[in-house]
Parts: sequence; structure tokens; C-alpha cells
Amino acid sequence: MNEILGFVILALAVPAGYILKHYTKEELKPGKKYFLALWATCLTLAFIFLFIPLEEVAKKTTIFSLLFVSVVSYISWK
Repeated sequence: MNEILGFVILALAVPAGYILKHYTKEELKPGKKYFLALWATCLTLAFIFLFIPLEEVAKKTTIFSLLFVSVVSYISWK
């Protein structure tokens, strides 16, 4: 059940990214390089956290949070 909720929240990153992109067009132009850096950093950290020994709930929460931020920043970057 927790995994399903995590995937639903992760899927909500797509509309959140498009809403952010729509309402902040003028701020996104100078910040494109930062969104690229944020996207790459979050993906790298999510991959690294797969191999770090943490308790299961903390690991899932961290990975889903990093993936959420990476999806939103990728949509805003593109």
C-alpha cells in the first residue's frame, strides 16, 4: 500500500512540473542551468541511496522525494 501511494505522489510530479513551468516562465530562462544541475544531482543521490543501508521506510521516503524533485526539475528544465 505504501509503494502505491509513493508512485501516485511521484506521478503527481508531472503536473506539478508543468504548472511550475507555466507560471514561472520568466524565472526559468536564467535558471535553466540550475534545474539541470538539480535534476542530475537528485538522480545521482537517488541511485546512491539504493545502496546505503538504512531502514526501509527512510530509504523509500528519501528515494521517492529525490525522484519527485528530479521529475519536477527535469520538466522545468526542458
